[in-house]
Amino acid sequence: MNQPLIAPSLLAADFANLQRDVEMVNQSEADYLHIDIMDGVFVPNISFGFPVLDAVRRYCRKPLDVHLMIVQPERYLEAFAEAGAAVIHVHYEACTHLHRTLTRIRELGCRAGVVLNPHTPIGELEDVLENIDVVLIMSVNPGFGGQTFIDHTYRKTARLKNMLATGGSSAMIEIDGGVSVHNAARLVEAGADILVAGSSVFNAPDPAVAIRELKEGRLPLVA
Repeated sequence: MNQPLIAPSLLAADFANLQRDVEMVNQSEADYLHIDIMDGVFVPNISFGFPVLDAVRRYCRKPLDVHLMIVQPERYLEAFAEAGAAVIHVHYEACTHLHRTLTRIRELGCRAGVVLNPHTPIGELEDVLENIDVVLIMSVNPGFGGQTFIDHTYRKTARLKNMLATGGSSAMIEIDGGVSVHNAARLVEAGADILVAGSSVFNAPDPAVAIRELKEGRLPLVA
C-alpha cells in the first residue's frame, strides 16, 4: 500500500499555542498544513482569515493546503495566493463558474482543488477534470471539526479513482473529515492520496506520532 500524504488541520490546533503547534507540524512527517477558511455563510461556522494565515505562514515550513468554505471564493483567490497558499480548494457547490475559477487558481501559481460535499455526485466534475489538480471529498458535512466519518466515502473515493483513471486525469484525491488511524488504510486502498486529520492528530498524546501512524496506516500500540 502506498503511503498517503498527511495534512494536519489547523482547525483542531490549540489557538492559544498556535506557534507551538505549527512548529510540531514542521518537525513531523506531515506533508501539508491544512487551513480551513469559513465565512459563517456557506457553512455555519467562522474560523479565521488573513491575519491568522499571515501569522502561520511566518512559521510554517510545510506547504499550505487552503480549503475555502466561503461563498464567492473567486473574489479572494489573489489574496490567498499572496498569503502563501500552495493549494487552493474551492467548493463545487459555491462556484457558479467553476472552470473559470480553477483556471485562475492555476494562473496564480497554485494547485487547483475542488471540494465535493457528501451529497454531491462525483460525476459533476467530469467536464472539468483537465483543470483539477486535487479533488477533496468531504467525509463529514463541512463546518465543524470532530464529526463522525460518513461510511459511503469509501465507495465514493473508489468511484472517483476510477473516473480519474478513465478520464486520463492525474488529479490527486484528498479526504477531509473524521479521518483517523482506524480508517486511513481503507481510504488509501480505495484510492485516497492525501488525508486531512484534525482531532485525531492534535488531540493525540503525541501528535507527531499520530501523524506517523496515519502515514503508515497502522493502529496505535496499546499499552
